[in-house]
Amino acid sequence: MDRRTFVNTTLAVGATAAGLTSTVKAQSNKPVKILGVACSPRKGMTTAQSIHTALDAAKAVSEQIKVEFVDLGGLKFAGWTADGTFEKDDFSELVLPKLTDPVPAGLIIGSPVYFRNLSSLCMAFLERLAAVRSPRLRLADTTVGVLSVGAYRNGGQELVIAQIQAAMLCHRAKIVGGQPAAFQGATLWNNWDDDISKDTFGLESARKLGARVAEAALK
Repeated sequence: MDRRTFVNTTLAVGATAAGLTSTVKAQSNKPVKILGVACSPRKGMTTAQSIHTALDAAKAVSEQIKVEFVDLGGLKFAGWTADGTFEKDDFSELVLPKLTDPVPAGLIIGSPVYFRNLSSLCMAFLERLAAVRSPRLRLADTTVGVLSVGAYRNGGQELVIAQIQAAMLCHRAKIVGGQPAAFQGATLWNNWDDDISKDTFGLESARKLGARVAEAALK
């Protein structure tokens, strides 16, 4: 490549980059939606409270961040079926619209730990996300952070987080953790009779996770 060709090519690339920058700036004021999903059968309890903590931290990152929340506690829906068809239920009526209208830029999913595993409600939620895989992966590039609440400090929270993250990789989602010491996700400990506010370490991990999801979603 001679010098003239190199210079012309460089100018062309620079012009393209400038155009992209202008596009990004033009879209910089668009709302960025982050959806929190509490997958505990106990509506409004420690998992839901932890999700709210993460969402509050996400909102604090930027005025562009708009948060929504869905509590699966008390809702009635089943997981995957043999033929892949479903009758109308609480998932299709109340949950699916929050995942599609519009598709969130970020998801924060939380589950309690049951026998070092995620809740059956969380598994049903993950299986029903098949609805946003066809005819295209609607959650592709959505930023996903995960938190878990256990009865012990080391009660299987990170195992649950890893299971949820593995399922979301099937959607080509972007998996993020928090900052030290929440590299994989937020781990909370329900050791004070459902008063999660006393778990200062766990709540800080939830805040770090929420902020990280917001930062990644903005990009």
